[in-house]
Amino acid sequence: MRLVDDGPVPTDPGPSRWQLPAATAADDLVAGGGDLEPSTLLAAYRQGLFPMPAAIGSPVVCWWSPLHRGVLPLDGLRVTRSLRASVRRYEVRVDSAFDEVIEACGDPGRESRWIDAAVVDGYTRLHRMGWVHSVETWHEGRLVGGLYGVAIGGLFAGESMFSRATDASKVALVHLVDLLRDEHAGQRLLDTQWQTPHLASLGVVEISRREYLRRLEVALELPLPVAFA
Repeated sequence: MRLVDDGPVPTDPGPSRWQLPAATAADDLVAGGGDLEPSTLLAAYRQGLFPMPAAIGSPVVCWWSPLHRGVLPLDGLRVTRSLRASVRRYEVRVDSAFDEVIEACGDPGRESRWIDAAVVDGYTRLHRMGWVHSVETWHEGRLVGGLYGVAIGGLFAGESMFSRATDASKVALVHLVDLLRDEHAGQRLLDTQWQTPHLASLGVVEISRREYLRRLEVALELPLPVAFA
């Protein structure tokens, strides 16, 4: 795995102009409205919320906090024999091609796409400020897969991943887990938002919203992993 040169130290964008709701709604959807400014996004993640548009191109931002949250325990990642072989086949880099990663994740041809131009702009701005990172899979000098997410202290909130070659996104996830495994690994929180059958096959489990918020409070007090600091 190759890390790029030191990136920006996370820059505090200041307080959000919005008063974000507490994650106490009776279902996964907590609220609608607000914006995707860096200050709003960071405040939301610190409260256990994440944004997803009501529809592609919609001006309304919806804020979610699932009753059953998907998380990947760092000691619970399932790596098959074939995936171990793929790990050896690819090169992995961090933050060397963030723009390409988020654009690939928002490819209009993808099924159930939710990443629109406003999302790309908001997270790219946060990346420039040092809060959002990409883990990229490369083969023979070509970007073939990757993921991106928000890193705040001991929280890594995975947003999306893509793959153009066998196991390419899974390899990025394997390396992300390796990056998070340090002396604070037991308290770090790798958030996948929801559990899907695909993510469950990799070891993602569900925890209650209450338990997620409890773990989040602890994780936010931790230092960033070395790769993202």
